Amino acid sequence: MVDRKTRQPRNRRFSVGLDARQLAAAFFLVAALIVVSALLGQELGPLNIIILSAMVVVAMGLGLWYLIFHGLRRAASGNLELLLEVISTSPEGRLITTKDGLFVASNRAYLKLLGLPARGSRKTLNDVLSDDPEAIRQIGQILKAAVYDRSSGLRTDIQMKGGRWLSILAHSIEAIPENIIWYVTETTRQHRQEEDERIEREKLSEYFNNAPVGFYSLDAEGKILFVNRIFAEWLGYHQDELANDVMNFSDLIVQNSDGQLTFMEDLTEAGQLFEGEVDLLRRDSTILPVHITQTIVRDDAGNILGSRSVVRELLQEQEWRERVASAELHFRRFFEAAPIGIVLLDIEGVVIEGNPAFRVLTETVLNSAVGSHVTELVQFEDQPHLQHKLDAASVSSSASTPIEVKLKGGAERAANLYISAIASSEENAGRFLVHVVDTSIQRNLEVQFAQSQKMQAVGQLAGGIAHDFNNLLTAMIGFCDLLMLKHQVGDPSYSDINQIKQNANRAAGLVRQLLAFSRQQTLRPEVTDLTDVLAELSNLLRRLIGETIQLKITHARDLWLVKVDRGQFEQVIINLAVNGRDAMSGDGNLTFETENLTITERGKEHHELIPPGDYILVKVADTGTGIPDDVIEKIFEPFFTTKKVGEGTGLGLSTVYGIIKQTGGFIFAENNKEKPGTTFLLFLPRYVDTSEALSGEDTQPLQVHRDLTGTGTILLVEDEDPVRLFAARALQNKGYDVLQADCGETALEVAAEHDGEIDLLITDVVMPNMDGPTLVKNVLAKEPDMKVIFVSGYAEDAFRKDLDYDVSKIDFLPKPFSLKEIANKVKEVMSRDQ
Repeated sequence: MVDRKTRQPRNRRFSVGLDARQLAAAFFLVAALIVVSALLGQELGPLNIIILSAMVVVAMGLGLWYLIFHGLRRAASGNLELLLEVISTSPEGRLITTKDGLFVASNRAYLKLLGLPARGSRKTLNDVLSDDPEAIRQIGQILKAAVYDRSSGLRTDIQMKGGRWLSILAHSIEAIPENIIWYVTETTRQHRQEEDERIEREKLSEYFNNAPVGFYSLDAEGKILFVNRIFAEWLGYHQDELANDVMNFSDLIVQNSDGQLTFMEDLTEAGQLFEGEVDLLRRDSTILPVHITQTIVRDDAGNILGSRSVVRELLQEQEWRERVASAELHFRRFFEAAPIGIVLLDIEGVVIEGNPAFRVLTETVLNSAVGSHVTELVQFEDQPHLQHKLDAASVSSSASTPIEVKLKGGAERAANLYISAIASSEENAGRFLVHVVDTSIQRNLEVQFAQSQKMQAVGQLAGGIAHDFNNLLTAMIGFCDLLMLKHQVGDPSYSDINQIKQNANRAAGLVRQLLAFSRQQTLRPEVTDLTDVLAELSNLLRRLIGETIQLKITHARDLWLVKVDRGQFEQVIINLAVNGRDAMSGDGNLTFETENLTITERGKEHHELIPPGDYILVKVADTGTGIPDDVIEKIFEPFFTTKKVGEGTGLGLSTVYGIIKQTGGFIFAENNKEKPGTTFLLFLPRYVDTSEALSGEDTQPLQVHRDLTGTGTILLVEDEDPVRLFAARALQNKGYDVLQADCGETALEVAAEHDGEIDLLITDVVMPNMDGPTLVKNVLAKEPDMKVIFVSGYAEDAFRKDLDYDVSKIDFLPKPFSLKEIANKVKEVMSRDQ
């Protein structure tokens, strides 16, 4: 909007802006002075003439001053008004400033273009773009050029923050020399078009330069006008070295023979296209064979302007052919030497070809396998499933899931077949590729792992059952002891109670066997020489097996030492001897053999489950009937027996298994190959620290106390009420003060409320909420010198290894225990410091 605050419309009849009366008065004054000078000129002296002349000059000067400095300024003001009228109607942005850049006027298009208010805004471009230093610098250059170059102007493009582009031009006006006019136009669309054109040019250039083929163009004389980067690199040149209009393309062509075509020979009047192979000379003088497709370019008159050509490198194709031939050779070698079976089938599933691994796996020769249907190589029950997989693979291109089958042959062998369809246009080519992976070993390992998992699960179940039975048997045996204290030996009730206790002890024996199988019994290992153990047991073994069975024990020289619970290992030997005696039905040979064994690689020399290391191998062989294959995998399971009802409990071999596994060893059973009978293999880890005495310093002899009475306060914690009541009565009868608690939380409360000192804490290990070890940890934190006895139906090692505090002074009493055993253990612990 044009600023009109200080300007009013004026009369423009005179271009200089002078009033007529002012002009007449000036001329009249001058004329009067001249006349007076002329009339008085004769009578005046020289001095007067000089004064008169000076007055005339002053009058003329005043007139000129008014004319120049006042009249012209008023004329310029009229021109500015006219200019303001012109820019106000312009559709483009216009701005008028002083030479110093101060705002004079602007039109509405300028205000709208820069987003300024329609009224009252007096901002210049410097004000609008004040936060853009680069824009301010460019505007300053434009203003400087407009001031000093007068009418000539300088144009620049400035990008606004919003992405819009403005084109700015400024120059001075001769009619208004004190002002500068600015032209402001939006050129965003033009810039976007230019940017799009630039991007398209770059894309086109990028395409030509990075295309997998070469491009070049020639003029009518055969000089190179353009080559793309790929073609230049093929020849060993830089792109600019070839596209400089100084090299002829014919200089690059190698004339190998008279029949070699050249570019110039094919640029005939009739020809439009040249296509053929030529050899080009590289910069390093090597040859590059190429295939050229060349199009002739002509003008409207038919004159040749040049050519546009596409080049395909043949050297890489030659290398590809060599690679294909090499790949075929490598594939044939791989096919023949692959460790898995590979077989090629036709569309009907008939074998076309098979590699040696396939022939070994299926135990067939190539001549007998080729021509037969693939289903004939598997067991009868797997043939329908295999045919179904072939049908599915023929209608689907995706990889099918493997099918597990059993192969025909003498030995039972399992394999996974991976069937893939092959797309081929050749009639005689194979349609199915089958990979045959032998899974016999894997299946055996899976069966062994499943068996191990089953044994572990059964062991956990047996351990849980044994723990609960131990609680019941503890109460039964304990209360029997209490009753027997009240009856004499000759009393009829004494005999009945004794029968109950004896049967409870027998049940406790069975429970110990379950704990042995589940590897949760308490072992007292000591460094032992197995030669001495077998020598001492030889007499007992002869009495057990009878006179008709021959016993043979073979000792290895310098047999290594082992660390085992001697009593438990003797139980293992006895159980195996009894098992062998029962298998031989009256006569035969029972052999025990020991040897030192070093295993260097897992699964190579012995069973896959045995890790490398030093072992003592104990072989127990009999000449009995052997063990059927469907039974040998179950012989170590508890309660499994092949004997008649009433002849065995089924816990003998399961006890052996548990003792050996808890010792850290391995046990396996296998039927003899060359003679009847079964051999049990026991692998026991070698004990390497020989500094420990063979007598077993780990085992502390239990002190025998004739007087089991005592004094002191005992805190008894047991969640099973019958066990707690029996133990409390037994200890009270021996003279102790007993504080009872049925859980860990109650025990802490009882200990906190008791005024006196507690001498001994007896606690069960497994209890709900707070277990025994947690209770002991809390108690020892306050009373570090308190004596502790753990009571549990589980093995001592089952919980000691998980404790995070010193347990060297904590004693253990296994369940079930009798009145004498608990009294003896308490007496031993209470009198230890004395």
